[in-house]
Amino acid sequence: MSRVLTVLIAGLIAVGPVGVDVASAQSRRGDSPLVSQFRQDRAREEAREGQRISARDVVRRVSAGREGRMLNVSERGSGSTLTYVVRWEYPGGRISDITVDGRTGRILGER
Repeated sequence: MSRVLTVLIAGLIAVGPVGVDVASAQSRRGDSPLVSQFRQDRAREEAREGQRISARDVVRRVSAGREGRMLNVSERGSGSTLTYVVRWEYPGGRISDITVDGRTGRILGER
C-alpha cells in the first residue's frame, strides 16, 4: 500500500500545481517579456494600493461553496473597468464563464 501511495505522490509532484497560466496568456496576447513584466508589476502595485484584487483572491471567491474546478482565469479591461473571467467546469462537464469585478471581487454574472 505504501508503494502505491509513494507512486501517487510522485506523480502529483511531477504534474505540478494547477493554477493561473500566466505565460500562456502572455504568449496569446503576443506580449514581449518586458511588457509582461510591466503588466505584472503594475498589477501588484494596484493590488497593494487596494485598487484591485488579485487573481488568486478572485479564484478563492469563485470556488467558495461552488462544486467543480477552475479551468482558467483571464483579465479584461483595466483600471476602473477591470474584470476577471473565470472559466469553471461543474461536475457533469458543464462549462461556465463567471465574471468578477476586479476592484471589489463581487461576482457580476455567470454564463
